[in-house]
Amino acid sequence: MTTQTLPETQVDAFPINGTDYIEFYVGNAKQAAHYYQAAFGFQLVGYQGPETGVRDRVSYLLVQNKIRFVLTTPLAPGGPIADHIAMHGDGVRDLAFWVDDAREAFATAVARGATGVQQPTVTRDDDGEVVIAAIATYGDTIHSIVERRNYRGLFLPGFRAVQPAFQPPPTGLLHVDHCVGNVELGRMNDWVRFYERVLGFFNLLSFDDKDISTEYSSLMSKVMSNGNGRIKFPINEPASGKKKSQIEEYLDFYRGPGVQHIAMATNNIIETVTGLRDRGVEFLTVPGSYYDTVLDRVGTIDEDLEPLRHLGILIDRDDEGYLLQIFTKPVEDRPTLFYEIIQRKGAQSFGKGNFKALFESIEREQALRGNL
Repeated sequence: MTTQTLPETQVDAFPINGTDYIEFYVGNAKQAAHYYQAAFGFQLVGYQGPETGVRDRVSYLLVQNKIRFVLTTPLAPGGPIADHIAMHGDGVRDLAFWVDDAREAFATAVARGATGVQQPTVTRDDDGEVVIAAIATYGDTIHSIVERRNYRGLFLPGFRAVQPAFQPPPTGLLHVDHCVGNVELGRMNDWVRFYERVLGFFNLLSFDDKDISTEYSSLMSKVMSNGNGRIKFPINEPASGKKKSQIEEYLDFYRGPGVQHIAMATNNIIETVTGLRDRGVEFLTVPGSYYDTVLDRVGTIDEDLEPLRHLGILIDRDDEGYLLQIFTKPVEDRPTLFYEIIQRKGAQSFGKGNFKALFESIEREQALRGNL
């Protein structure tokens, strides 16, 4: 593993305030919205569709603290949304950036080599205007560039506020910590260079097959970050091994590169994971023996070890502190998208000390599916 600090000459191509939203293309947005409400504690707060004048799709806006998910379904069998779902299944289409000036940001990105997907477009309603542009990244994923400084409405023009009777309590999820992309063998460094060249990101951490490997498989990963650290994109590619890696399984079933998992932060992982489990979210498990020696490796922590053992929460430490993390099983029928729940107690790393236990757990699930 190597760690890099931000070079003095490294400057973001344009300022990014944070993640604006994450949009998923799904086969049935109404049912998917209910799942994220019931299982993860999101609130359904906005909607657009035929009733709001949008004829080709429906979208549901789900919110928990600073996390915004948009679930979108087409209303006809043809077209880009339906084609995306037919190819990939339910998955992430858009990792959107919140910026102060979308026109300038888009022009800068394109000038630095980005492929434009949408020219800056202004939409308006009685609450003001939003400017959105978009650029392409790996696979069929895009980055929308969203300027909302002249907008005081709920989310975007075209969405109306909704207040459903079903309003489950939140589970303590706060914000998006990082989003991980899987790309083809040999393409990781291409996309690292893309984020460096186009967006001015820097390589925060690098892991090779010596860091992330088991008896059967391995992968390589590089973590790209913007200057203020609010956007972190680990990028994975498979490495050679005796059997199929989790990255290869993902690429096979997603039919190409895409977002593998989304990490969401909490301030109390024991309460959050307990609530998620009680609502039916399934997590990967590690052998009980992991906890017999984990404190020898990570040292003293604030939490009692027994609840962490009971829930299967992993622990790791770096020079700045420690972190607690756990990973769900895939949330789609295809073994593609999953979630990470993470609590940082000072640590800025990604759980290198847990990689072996985690990937052995993933391989057990792969073997059950007949894909190892």
